[in-house]
Amino acid sequence: MLEELQGKGLLIHHWDTDGICSARLLLEHLSDKNIDNYTPQLGNYYLTEEELERYSKYDFIIVVDMALPEDNILRLAKNTKIMIFDHHLGKIITQVYHHNPIIKGENPDDYPSASWIVNGFLGNNVNLFALLGIIGDHEQKIKNNSIFYSLITDFCQKNNLTFDDMLKMAYLLDSNYKLGDKNAVEKAPHLLQGDVSADDILKNTQWNKNFTMLNEEIKKQLDSPSDEINGIIMKKINTSYNIISTITRKVAWESGKNTLVLNTGFFDDKDQLYVRSTKNMESMIQRGKSLGFKCGGKKEVLGAILPKDKTDSFVEEIMKFLTEK
Repeated sequence: MLEELQGKGLLIHHWDTDGICSARLLLEHLSDKNIDNYTPQLGNYYLTEEELERYSKYDFIIVVDMALPEDNILRLAKNTKIMIFDHHLGKIITQVYHHNPIIKGENPDDYPSASWIVNGFLGNNVNLFALLGIIGDHEQKIKNNSIFYSLITDFCQKNNLTFDDMLKMAYLLDSNYKLGDKNAVEKAPHLLQGDVSADDILKNTQWNKNFTMLNEEIKKQLDSPSDEINGIIMKKINTSYNIISTITRKVAWESGKNTLVLNTGFFDDKDQLYVRSTKNMESMIQRGKSLGFKCGGKKEVLGAILPKDKTDSFVEEIMKFLTEK
């Protein structure tokens, strides 16, 4: 199917490790094609008007590890062949090729990352990039998934690596988007082409500099006080770094409690909201979309971009949802 794509192509991918590794796998497989790769404006889970106009000129577009809004996809599909590879919640977009086992009812535990879905679609053996996407999305939590943790452990043993090495690689790749460097995100899938080894990633000078800077900022934000309301951790941060998912993950996993984090410092006119919960967040994701917010996520995760004058009311709704039995 991919081999049939003709003309000038575009690969739109998420900015995190899973998106970068998924893009790397696709770009290598399609090395004989003429393909550009872009990530949306960092923090945006949608395409801007300028992006939609520019991307409409491509002959084909592959979207990976992003649940772009249906209206974005349908607009692009008017002039362009679209293929989607994803593992986020949403609805099947029947007008395009939409490969997402999870929204078709499959068990999310069997498809822990877009990189794994892409790798399987391509018919590849287990490899570094298929597994890095998984670790980037789940970090230590993947140890609770016995099938995939076994795959990761076997891979590490065969390649003289540790789980911590894999985790460090994911942090290094993520450092590009967390520092707001869109160009570096888009270059990363190309830097991973060919016979790139784990050691090449672990010793990348710039990514290690990024990593050090980020750790200082993450520690600063984690050290700032949080509130606990009815057993829910609520944390407000103000940072220009795109670290809200990292902060939420760390607070939620260390506390074992439902966690809501709000960042007022990334956008000038909007707020970032991120939630990790033991409850299924799908209904609140749909609620956010119905209110016109850019909102998405997975079963246990909600991420949203909110107009500052709408933040308090939506946070109130989510807190009420999380406290309901």
